[in-house]
Amino acid sequence: QVQLVESGGGEVQAGGSLRLSCLVSGRPDDRYYMAWYRQAPGKDRDFVAGISWINGIRTYADSVKGRFAISRDSAKNTVDLQMNSLRPEDTAVYYCYAQRVQDEYWGQGTQVTVSS
Repeated sequence: QVQLVESGGGEVQAGGSLRLSCLVSGRPDDRYYMAWYRQAPGKDRDFVAGISWINGIRTYADSVKGRFAISRDSAKNTVDLQMNSLRPEDTAVYYCYAQRVQDEYWGQGTQVTVSS
């Protein structure tokens, strides 16, 4: 069973930065795809950024391109999301996601609040 534990959420003013981290239990192999999603109150859970464990190819939602950066650390089994130039509309619960073949896993979520 894979477990994902997020950390790093909090409150920041608009224009500020936060770094989220997701610790993946076990040792991710090359078949893992990792991502961050977010869900604002009353809205659907949306894709934010993703990264392939095997080759590091990254994808981003248009709304965060140029502001957010996803990375992975194979030695630490972590996937981080660096968030810069934060906006009030980035306020949401952020979830770490892992996919391995047909299996999907979610973290418990971490709150990010951006005040204007």
